[in-house]
Amino acid sequence: MILVDWQITDRIERGYIGIDPYNPELIQPNSIDIRLGNHFVWYTPGDEIIDPYIRDTVTGGTEEMTAESIVLHPGQFVLAETMEAISLPDNIVASIEGKSSIARLGIELHQTGGWIDAGFAGSITLEMCNVNQRPVRMHAGMPIGQLVFYTTERALCPYNTKKDAKYLNQRQATLSRYYENKKRS
Repeated sequence: MILVDWQITDRIERGYIGIDPYNPELIQPNSIDIRLGNHFVWYTPGDEIIDPYIRDTVTGGTEEMTAESIVLHPGQFVLAETMEAISLPDNIVASIEGKSSIARLGIELHQTGGWIDAGFAGSITLEMCNVNQRPVRMHAGMPIGQLVFYTTERALCPYNTKKDAKYLNQRQATLSRYYENKKRS
């Protein structure tokens, strides 16, 4: 079941869903708006191959900055943080969706990583890309997406109890940690 406005407000006020900072004005009929943070990470252009199993190739050749805005150029891919950190109980999951007004500028908010497991806590790393023909300036603090919450049965092993929870309590835009996975033959 998708939570509606009054249910989202109720779960936040009773502490089941954590949102920090919380602004009740961001509640929508079926979601809560999330805002762009001020930390950005991106890969520099080059021919070096990124191998998800090799840490140095994943973490090398990157730049990062903390800024009040960033200009996304056509085709540019940037990781960004949300201003809000969230925490979910073991029976609520969330998905992140882009705001229509931002999508109409050509900004994709996430590539495929829009699912947030029950038990997750931390800021959300956005996988932003500009598919427009023109550069677009994005400002820290602007509503950029929305979280949709779903109630589920209680997870037997929520994210916060998993031994391999690579992104639990993350802050700032976080590069892939796929290299922590064991390669399967």
